Amino acid sequence: MKLSPLTERDNYFEDFAPGTVIRHVRSKTLEPLDQVLITNLVMNTASGHFDEEIMKSHPAGKRLSFGGVNIAMFIGLASQDTAENAITELGMDKIRLQGPVFHGDTLTAYTEVLEVKPAEREDAGIVRFKHYGTKQDGSLVFEGERTVLVKRRSHWGSR
Repeated sequence: MKLSPLTERDNYFEDFAPGTVIRHVRSKTLEPLDQVLITNLVMNTASGHFDEEIMKSHPAGKRLSFGGVNIAMFIGLASQDTAENAITELGMDKIRLQGPVFHGDTLTAYTEVLEVKPAEREDAGIVRFKHYGTKQDGSLVFEGERTVLVKRRSHWGSR
């Protein structure tokens, strides 16, 4: 697999080609504050995310990060390269959480460009991405597809 050097540059519709794989430059260590704050804000009160004593007897052995937090972190890590020139998010599909994530795990995102196609509007195109998320040990813990309406350089590049 050949990785693209794509990071911190303009990412217009014309820059994406099917088959391109991007390793996003920034990783993020999941802090307890990240998980607890977001999980509380979305009203998820499951003991698995908050009760360390109960989780000691669980097969995981400790509190788990809420999957919604994990999804948000991986999409966020990919955003610098895939959403910098997004006009709108069109959809997310085939979301799979592949393994547990815990406080202190360092998350890294990768993206594969699956499809590019014209949009109904001439100033943008549609890009379908497949995002992957790994932990510090290289294990795959997230994958999902995302479709985005992205600006065309030909119409937006000089603005």
